[in-house]
Amino acid sequence: MLILAFESSCDETACAVVKDGTQVLSNAIYSQIQTHQKTQGVVPEVAAREHVAKLQPVFESALAEAGVSMEEIDAIACSTYPGLVNCILTSNTMASCLALIYNKPLIPVNHKMGHVLSCRLDADFDFEFPVVCLSVSGGHNELYLLHSFDNIELLGQSLDDAAGEAYDKVAKMLGLKYPGGPEISRIAESGAPYKYKLPNPLAKQAFNFSFSGLKTNVKYLIEKLRSQDGLSLEELTPDLAASFQQTINYNLSSKLVNAAKEFSATQVHLVGGVSANNDLRAQITSQLPANMSFKHPKKLSYCTDNAAMIAAAAYFVCKSDYIQAGKAVTPGNSSLIELVPKVCN
Repeated sequence: MLILAFESSCDETACAVVKDGTQVLSNAIYSQIQTHQKTQGVVPEVAAREHVAKLQPVFESALAEAGVSMEEIDAIACSTYPGLVNCILTSNTMASCLALIYNKPLIPVNHKMGHVLSCRLDADFDFEFPVVCLSVSGGHNELYLLHSFDNIELLGQSLDDAAGEAYDKVAKMLGLKYPGGPEISRIAESGAPYKYKLPNPLAKQAFNFSFSGLKTNVKYLIEKLRSQDGLSLEELTPDLAASFQQTINYNLSSKLVNAAKEFSATQVHLVGGVSANNDLRAQITSQLPANMSFKHPKKLSYCTDNAAMIAAAAYFVCKSDYIQAGKAVTPGNSSLIELVPKVCN
């Protein structure tokens, strides 16, 4: 089965063709990073206008790279929630028009479910349940227990800011470029990760996260180091970046590993944009028991927002009659996998 999928929930304009939910034939992505570096963050209206300009060429690129025509596509999928509404509407409109013109089934997919299933892309392994999955990015931060593909339980989530947003905001405090995650990771390589002691957020709450207080602590520490210790921003940045990265990654990894132990997970998955962070991967590996396997998306392009993961989730929806994701809910009481009737053979 060939699925054409679109993703435009934030600042990536993406289109992909995926066969049978795992084999990626194309994964075209246009990143708006350079555009949003000017404002040190995503401006929704600007992002939406960029999507409008780039959707057609990205769509054409995805078909050309896959070597298929629209007539060969079996279904069309699009990310519908969560995300920036103006941005989502751009690709949803295009997907709807294509589905109408070519008489193809249209499958709405929850963006978060795409990330949860991103480890399936080009994978050389099968999901072995139970799976504990940490999805961590700039816009959301959740910990899931997968009993099966159609029974997904939400164990915990961020009560305020996501880890990726914390990376971006701290990077901005340090005068680093947007997006902050890669910049902090790069600078941290030359710093001392235990130079500055920062609080471990919500250490007593098993599976929920909170990073707004950590950002505030970093802000006050920067002010102290500059005013009282006389350090320049350039002098304090490597050690503070390393200390911040170590603290936030320890918080994420320890909660993930603790959940895996509590629920006797067979596999532990790390997905989302922050899953590209090598230090986070290393911390998880060092804490994980030998009898649990650690998986993350095969390519860095599958970590950040992409349309291939939307196609993977859509394939799963296609092969199910009616799917509801157990106790896993998103704001607004929407199920993680939207209720969609069987529309594909």
